[in-house]
Amino acid sequence: MRPTTTTTRRRKETSRPSPRPSIKRRKRSGFVNTSLLLLLLLPAKPFLLPAQDPQPARLAGTITAADSRLPIADALVELAEAGLRVRTDLRGRFLLTGIPAGTHTVRIIRMGYDRISDVVRLSPGENRQAEYLLVRSVVEIDPIQVLASRTRLAGEAGEGLPAPGAAHVINRERIASPEFVFGSVHDLLRTVPGVNLQEEDGYGLRPNIGLRASGTERSSKITLMEDGVLIAPAPYAAPEAYFFPTVSRMEAVEVRTGSSQVRYGPRTTGGALNLVSTSIPEEFTWSLDAGGGSESTNRAQGRVGDSGEHVGWLVEGSRVETDGFKHLASGRNTGFLLQDYVAKLRFRTSPGARIYQHLDIKAGYNDERSNETYLGLTDADFRADALQRYPASDPDVMNAEQTQIQLRHFVAARNWDLTTTVYQNNFHRNWYKLQSVLGTDISTLLGDPDAHPTTLGVLKGATSGDDALRVRANNREYVSRGVQSTLGVRADLGSTRHNLELGVRIHEDEEDRFQWEDGFRMVDGLMVQTSAGEPGSQANRVSRADAVALFLQDEVRAGRWTITAGLRHETIDFTRIDFATTDPERTAPTGVRTNSVSVWIPGLSVAARVAPGVEVFSGMHRGFGPPGPGANQDTRAERSWNYELGGRLARSGLSAQVTGYITDYSNILGRATLANSGDGEGNAFNGGAVLVRGLEANVEWDVVADRGLPVRIPLTLAYTYTDATFQGDFESDFDSWGSVRRGDQLPHVAESQLFASLAVAGRMGKITASLTGSTPARTQAGQGPWDPLRSVDGFVVASLSGEWHLHEHGTLFAAVQNLTDTRYSVARRPAGLRPGLPRTVLAGFRLGR
Repeated sequence: MRPTTTTTRRRKETSRPSPRPSIKRRKRSGFVNTSLLLLLLLPAKPFLLPAQDPQPARLAGTITAADSRLPIADALVELAEAGLRVRTDLRGRFLLTGIPAGTHTVRIIRMGYDRISDVVRLSPGENRQAEYLLVRSVVEIDPIQVLASRTRLAGEAGEGLPAPGAAHVINRERIASPEFVFGSVHDLLRTVPGVNLQEEDGYGLRPNIGLRASGTERSSKITLMEDGVLIAPAPYAAPEAYFFPTVSRMEAVEVRTGSSQVRYGPRTTGGALNLVSTSIPEEFTWSLDAGGGSESTNRAQGRVGDSGEHVGWLVEGSRVETDGFKHLASGRNTGFLLQDYVAKLRFRTSPGARIYQHLDIKAGYNDERSNETYLGLTDADFRADALQRYPASDPDVMNAEQTQIQLRHFVAARNWDLTTTVYQNNFHRNWYKLQSVLGTDISTLLGDPDAHPTTLGVLKGATSGDDALRVRANNREYVSRGVQSTLGVRADLGSTRHNLELGVRIHEDEEDRFQWEDGFRMVDGLMVQTSAGEPGSQANRVSRADAVALFLQDEVRAGRWTITAGLRHETIDFTRIDFATTDPERTAPTGVRTNSVSVWIPGLSVAARVAPGVEVFSGMHRGFGPPGPGANQDTRAERSWNYELGGRLARSGLSAQVTGYITDYSNILGRATLANSGDGEGNAFNGGAVLVRGLEANVEWDVVADRGLPVRIPLTLAYTYTDATFQGDFESDFDSWGSVRRGDQLPHVAESQLFASLAVAGRMGKITASLTGSTPARTQAGQGPWDPLRSVDGFVVASLSGEWHLHEHGTLFAAVQNLTDTRYSVARRPAGLRPGLPRTVLAGFRLGR
């Protein structure tokens, strides 16, 4: 089962990008194309709109569990006489519009609960509010709901959020909202408190995500999953997420912090993020989402699926293309083309079978070509024109390809269930990008440009000699595969209800580096190749990890109390094999490094329901992060103790959660990669003791809930406060730390972050205004007065979006992000200042049922 490295594969890897691809393209206006299509659709509106009562009624409400008073998601609400049906959202809310006046029977169906019917009489134009309580069925179980509790971070999908620990879910409604039509996971995650983000390219192609100040470098310090399966290219050996799935094809994004994340691993300090891909629908469903806008942006996404009694299927595809918002003197576009396709197939027994089983098969393919670079700007050039790119970055391009396959078997009986997933992810990328100029690497050059005036001149286009500029083909191939299984047992012992889980994961992954550098000269602002490097001559090595993980967790419910105790064990064996840069056939290694880690990770949380819809919770757990295959003998694993205390409120029209936490590191790790201005070797550095204290708060409130108005006015607030400081003095070769003194703030962590949005939604559409803000952040450890050369800007960005429902199955939308076209810096790494996304406009349409 161990990955292997073959000559055949290396030949495939050495296919390099053309140093000067076709760079002149006639600008296409995706916005104009889409607008013309929308104009063609508008005359059809009278034919698309169904005949309606001139004064239709509305029925809105919430559905909650009778015993816990928690909201119930995915319950079916139907009016048989009117032929209307809808499902509740994550907060248990539903809305039926266009109801003819008269008497109607409301039927509510949710597997695992007794069905109920209610007769209502609605007057013309009436806006009725209702609340329904569902009682748990003593006979029926919902196998899909049970499966969700094994593969999702937020527990049972059907009944609100889990009691123990802080958890947040971004559902389909929000993902598809016009305010997030640009599809960046960064934009979505700004609505979640406790998330630390560092922008890089403005589009979120390679997100830098941290949780509770864990570190943002390529999202390598969190557990990143899709459908409960590790999704980073090599989650143990090389966790930097140079690949990230397309968020617009997800039906939920889940963020989990706190003690119960020990179920997931291997990194348990900050938290876990799980992307939930679109489920196979229970009935025939199709959709088409297309739009265009600024910088010749074009995007389209479609899905279609259906289910019979025993077979279900889904096909989904997404394509996004843009010319990019930065500009090169050569006229070459700085954008990208991204394609993402997924197919699913399910075979199952009848849902009511005494022993229910199903087999899911999932296959995915992702392809990216982006003209992205690691090269930023000096402070002076950023102030002059933040959207420019230096001529030396002209040939930079990323080519990447990812495939995934998952087979998941699920079997459930009355009080037990077993979920087993076999998976394999393959990822190949070659990021061809500028590495050095006149022998000086670009991070050193941009870190102190005044010390290198001649080199800086060549970077900006001054004519040079041959091979003055070195462009590295960062060619790497990854494989990640394994099997994981979770056994769940539900039992009542006396007055307590136990939900016991026992899980195992057997996993292996590999990173294969086979890189080279080409030489260029600069001729009056144009890059001309002057030499070609031999494949493998810059880096020639393989890093591997073999891991076995076990976890045991018991959730005990006794009246209003819930106690969750968990224990995880990780055994990891790392191997790094180096080959000579003159040995592309890898005839014999020049060195082999091995190291192993074995660790127990406990977690405990307690939650109490103090009133209907009101809970308090607290917890503690062990934080852990493996050192990786390139660790030196004195490199220790990352370890911490983590504590949290919080509460949540879930009532009709209002939900809120507030959490305070402390992360007490005995040793924090930093990793030197090219992405964080390091040498690219991936070596880990000890940072010693660090104390992180934080506050997370979020509120979702319908301002006019239960007032009988024909509109909703939802208000969303998310606030994060973080105080992260080193607790000792030391000297570090890790560039982001340097010379550290006790009390220095952790770099790349803003003290305060805020997201706020206010919307007005009615039968015909929705308008949303939002603000995103952050205080400045240091780019190197420090304290006291801010050094403008070692920090990035604070910012406040406003956005506006709207949607108009043409008819039951069609919607127009438009959005403007960064409404005031604010210029601000978001990072100084990998090399130099980088701007946030400027004002960007997108418009389009959605069709489907």
